[in-house]
Amino acid sequence: MTDMMNQGVAELAQSLARKDFSSVEVTQAFLDRIQLHNNDLNAFVTITGEQALAQAKTADAMRAAGTAGPWTGVPFAHKDIFCTAGVRTACGSRMLDKFIAPYNATVVEKMNAAGMVMLGKTNMDEFAMGSSNETSWYGPVKNPWDRTLVPGGSSGGSASAVAAHLCPAATATDTGGSIRQPAAFCGLTGIKPTYGRISRWGMIAFASSLDQAGVLTRSAEDAAILLQTMSGFDPKDSTSVDLPVPDYLATLDQPLKGLRIGLPKQHFAEGLNPQVEKLIRDALAEFEKQGAILKEVSLDNSHLSVSAYYVIAPAEASANLSRYDGVRYGHRCDKPVDLEDLYKRSRAEGFGAEVKRRIMVGTYALSAGFYDAYYIKAQKIRRLIKDDFDRAFSEVDVIMGPTSPHTAFALGSKHKQKDPVAMYLEDIYTIAVNLAGLPGMSIPAGLLNGLPVGLQIVGRDFSEGQLLNIAHRFQQATDWHTRTPGVGAGTGMKGDH
Repeated sequence: MTDMMNQGVAELAQSLARKDFSSVEVTQAFLDRIQLHNNDLNAFVTITGEQALAQAKTADAMRAAGTAGPWTGVPFAHKDIFCTAGVRTACGSRMLDKFIAPYNATVVEKMNAAGMVMLGKTNMDEFAMGSSNETSWYGPVKNPWDRTLVPGGSSGGSASAVAAHLCPAATATDTGGSIRQPAAFCGLTGIKPTYGRISRWGMIAFASSLDQAGVLTRSAEDAAILLQTMSGFDPKDSTSVDLPVPDYLATLDQPLKGLRIGLPKQHFAEGLNPQVEKLIRDALAEFEKQGAILKEVSLDNSHLSVSAYYVIAPAEASANLSRYDGVRYGHRCDKPVDLEDLYKRSRAEGFGAEVKRRIMVGTYALSAGFYDAYYIKAQKIRRLIKDDFDRAFSEVDVIMGPTSPHTAFALGSKHKQKDPVAMYLEDIYTIAVNLAGLPGMSIPAGLLNGLPVGLQIVGRDFSEGQLLNIAHRFQQATDWHTRTPGVGAGTGMKGDH
């Protein structure tokens, strides 16, 4: 039982194909493990045990009949931002606490079509707004490496669940670093593909021009499998790009000789923990051993990325969240005296402090007299940031650096500060990638005082295959991605902390 739960997606698929165990057996083992550890970690907000076992039973029947696909019967979890028909989709909020989605998101449909088994829905920052998974209506998620620390946000539930081996992989979303930062804090492989590569239809919107679905897994190979499954054009999503999806698994083993790696000098400057920098430099040396060439590049406008993001993202959030008015769906206050009272109290009760803050900032930035001064200016900065990346990619193939300037921080240490800017600065290295719409990923690159450190890799538009190849080659030469936290006595898991 322990062995099957230590396997990733690729290994589980092979084991199921060999009939080492059935999908029902492995699904039940994960459900038992969730039951054992979730009260402590708070990684799942909904456990779909009955549905999961039914899906697993169907998967086993398909394998017996010879009609199964390669990933049929492999369990995983969905971030609770993806609509799942008949299952609560709360998006970490009180506003949607009782919302039962009447349809499946495109990502959900694709995973169902692959025959994969959904174990449940994972916790997240409210409406994906946060960098620590402490804004959730359902309480904070804990980092399995050290339960006094945050797992990162907003996809912290998915990260905690995968790191603690409550599931072999999970879907996630990234608006400003919400896949890559949790991947770094929890010692996982996380990839955010190019904007438009994966359909956003049925994914509850935060900032529509920045949000992108992706995955959190234990290895680049597993990430390639899930990304392959989830990607592709969707006519229901006007931002979906109609491009063929490459075979990501086919290119995993390509050699890295001659690969030009750009190191942005702004990411190796003041604010970066020197010990984190050393681990990142050590990881870069491994790429040099494989024939890669390191070159310093400059992203001149990267220091403006946080400022631009926190105008654009709240502006889009203000527009997207205006639909939650207590009338059609979402939280409704008790006994409203009139329509205005219904709107005011439903939204005041349904939204948390961080969501209200961003709605207010966004509404202000879009208001008459301030639209040109803030929103238009932020969009111009966004263009400059994209131009910086374009210039860099004329000299190098990929850009690398730290995912976060430090390891996971303590629960409550920043969330409860009166100044939210300290939390916003958590995404200093990741936000520019979303503003530019580029693919980015984080992979484990070492341990500092027993806590994971992440290496960020950024590529040109639609170069996910190259990023996965680079990550896979690194993981073939190192074992950082195999290190796991201990989450309790008698789990049978090796631990470094």
